[in-house]
Amino acid sequence: MKKTAILLSVCLAAMLLFAGVASAHVTVQPAETTQGKYEVFTVRVPTEKEVATVKVEVKIPEGATVSRFEPKPGWTYELTRDGSGKITSVVWTATGEGLSATEFGEFRMQGKVGNDAKDLVWKAYQTYKDGSVVEWVGADGSDKPASVTKVKPAPAGAADTGGHDTGASSPEAPAAAASGGASGAPLYLSIAALVLGALALIVSLAKRAKR
Repeated sequence: MKKTAILLSVCLAAMLLFAGVASAHVTVQPAETTQGKYEVFTVRVPTEKEVATVKVEVKIPEGATVSRFEPKPGWTYELTRDGSGKITSVVWTATGEGLSATEFGEFRMQGKVGNDAKDLVWKAYQTYKDGSVVEWVGADGSDKPASVTKVKPAPAGAADTGGHDTGASSPEAPAAAASGGASGAPLYLSIAALVLGALALIVSLAKRAKR
């Protein structure tokens, strides 16, 4: 029984570690949107190291046009544009200590989803105070995946949805928050499956020990 208790502790510790790593990705909310919709995009950045996050760069996908950025105390931002003037990337840089090991930050920007946009792939680059850079650019399921916003087709006969650019912040924020909450469901299901599997293994080992 002592061995069983030790095994249970190890399994639970491993699952907690897995949950922490899996949920610590740089993500962009909402997880789902619609073609032609004016949207508020929220970049969520957790610090995974013992040193602070001091810079975050996000590439704007071709299917989205971003026009405004919410000011964030303690941070400045710099934009890159293409030949037509479209914003193609934004870099937020900390003016102070940045985001410490126990902190995360959210950076908000407002824009519009293209009328014929496909899924939006947000490539992000997270720079730490020690100079190391984590590139969140991989495919889904990789160690460092890029965040993806699923894009649904616009309803028939609807050219633009969600109101106008100048008034999108207030109505769109609840939708973004709701989508962000739903995106964690697969992670919780995976953790639950791991817990059940560990318990089944422990019961089996306990039965064998009694023989």
